[in-house]
Amino acid sequence: MSTPVFIPGLELSRRFYLEAVRPVLDEAAPGVAHSAARLGSGSEVLGFDTARSADHEWGPRLQIFLPPQDATRHGERLSALLAERLPKTFCGYPTHFASTGEVGIGVMQVTDGPIHHRVDITDPATWFTAHLGFDPRKDVTLADWLATPTQRLAEVTAGAVFHDGLGQLAPARANLGWYPHDLWLYLLACQWQRLSQEEAFVGRCGEVRDELGSAVVAARLVRDLMRLCLLMDRRYPPYSKWLGSAFARTPQAAALTPHLTAALAATDWHTREQHLAYAYEALAALHNQLALTDPVDPATRPYHGRPFQVLHAERFTAALTARITDPTVRALPVIGTIDQFIDSTDVLSRPELTRTAAHATLRG
Repeated sequence: MSTPVFIPGLELSRRFYLEAVRPVLDEAAPGVAHSAARLGSGSEVLGFDTARSADHEWGPRLQIFLPPQDATRHGERLSALLAERLPKTFCGYPTHFASTGEVGIGVMQVTDGPIHHRVDITDPATWFTAHLGFDPRKDVTLADWLATPTQRLAEVTAGAVFHDGLGQLAPARANLGWYPHDLWLYLLACQWQRLSQEEAFVGRCGEVRDELGSAVVAARLVRDLMRLCLLMDRRYPPYSKWLGSAFARTPQAAALTPHLTAALAATDWHTREQHLAYAYEALAALHNQLALTDPVDPATRPYHGRPFQVLHAERFTAALTARITDPTVRALPVIGTIDQFIDSTDVLSRPELTRTAAHATLRG
């Protein structure tokens, strides 16, 4: 079988729905309302897929959402019917997904028998709760926001809806479009706080001739700067595999990337510090452009009496925290969401914050 011309996964799934799946649904379940989408895990959902992605868990696949009673009544029958009637290939790609032996991992493979397709038939509440831990068609609570990784929020708000006959996917995705304003201020404050915890360590490690340790700290700071940039741009930072790809799409990437790259490539702490200082000042200037707080001096400066150049990023934390009006959000410890607190220096060094962070992930 020759390799087909690569089609971005979302476009492949859209065509698959319209040309292959929808006709079967219209014939087999006339009058049953449904929605169709490609959401959830997968590089194509975030728009980062390439021909390499086709080696596993990629291909003509999507979700069909039915009302709960119809999912129970018709789900298995429709899934079996699709296994019989779907074409063996679509746009040159097999529609059969063979198991790899790893749980939940399938690869496209030509078959002569019934198709093990990846048209998942479910209802909205079941799918959202399984993927997020809550149902965003209802109110999204503070605990929901804090306990949900940004990767999961990206997977639900990105992707594509091909048909919303239930009229429920669009409102649910809109509810998760971005954090409430005060919570956004809080998360920005927490991200600046992360920077403040370690910005002096690049020099301190280097001063004791621990260039490897200095490089590790610099890498952590680069990651946190990239995530801060995405948060400032109101974009959910994806997990590590796609963090650089997502950052590259921000308006600030062209100016910042050379300095972040140079900081990572540097073999001495003075060079690392120099390039990180440029990035600090650039994002500090962007903070002021957002006008979320009164202007904060964006210049770097010595770290107290030590010869390390830092931003003292906690100044931005304080400015943002001062603008939070919601008393519940304002009372939260400055540790952020699950993505932010899991390896926070403050949490690791203060057991009482570890307990607070764990409690914040509990729902109900």
